[in-house]
Amino acid sequence: MKRAAKILLLVEDSPGDVRLTREAFRSAKGVTQLHVASDGVEAMAFLRREGQNRDAPRPDLILLDLNMPKMDGRQVLSLIKADNDLKTIPTVILTTSEAEADVARSYELQANCYLCKPVELDAFESLVNSIYDYWFVKTRLPYREQV
Repeated sequence: MKRAAKILLLVEDSPGDVRLTREAFRSAKGVTQLHVASDGVEAMAFLRREGQNRDAPRPDLILLDLNMPKMDGRQVLSLIKADNDLKTIPTVILTTSEAEADVARSYELQANCYLCKPVELDAFESLVNSIYDYWFVKTRLPYREQV
């Protein structure tokens, strides 16, 4: 039995970007359940169901910022893709960095996609709708029973 709501993990340290992303997904065409980790350490605890995250759901998609405190997005991506249980979760880099080195390194670490955050609100909402449409409508993702 497939779940109705798509589960997203947003790994983002900027409260403003979290708010914008939350609002944009609320207005997206489908139903999503958005979980937020404010740094890489929190993200890995969520994904590994450690401590207070023991009942955390497995995300259908991870939106990952690159530049964060404690553990940056590159480190998180490396850990996700090295973990047999987590590596099949599509991981999209969603960042302000347009640096070619960041793009190249993200793909070397097996990011599924690299997107730059637009600064205009309408463009950001449009990007979120595109993310939802591509990953949850057009793409077939692996289904895993929740434990």
